[in-house]
Amino acid sequence: FLYEWTGENILTAPISGVNESTWEHMKLIFFPMFFFALVQSFFFKDRSDFWCVKLKGTLLGLALIPALFYGYNALLGKSPDWINILIFFVSAAILYIAEWIMFYKPKPCEYTRAAFTARLGIGLLVVFFTFKTPELGIFKDPITGTYGI
Repeated sequence: FLYEWTGENILTAPISGVNESTWEHMKLIFFPMFFFALVQSFFFKDRSDFWCVKLKGTLLGLALIPALFYGYNALLGKSPDWINILIFFVSAAILYIAEWIMFYKPKPCEYTRAAFTARLGIGLLVVFFTFKTPELGIFKDPITGTYGI
């Protein structure tokens, strides 16, 4: 609700939901994960696989939200708010459990810089699509029928 609470301040738009589209819900999981990973990176300096694990977690979280949302909508045909909120928390829980498992069973990662760069790239796309929103279903606000801001 940050965007709304700040009177639709354009500076908050890149990191907060600007409407109720599935994309904006995906954005709500991306930025907290991104900023938390930056903090975590100071504690995991000795882990060469850190950014690879974080990239996999990010992709998992970003995939789970639309998969669960469109999956249950296909079954129920409706979208109660409490289920949408639950999807967010379930997605976050699953991705962090998956990351914990990947950290518990480390695998070598030769693409640490590429993984970090990919996360930055995803972040740039998230910001870009906030202002230049494609007219695709995942970006459409189901309440207003509009796209983006």
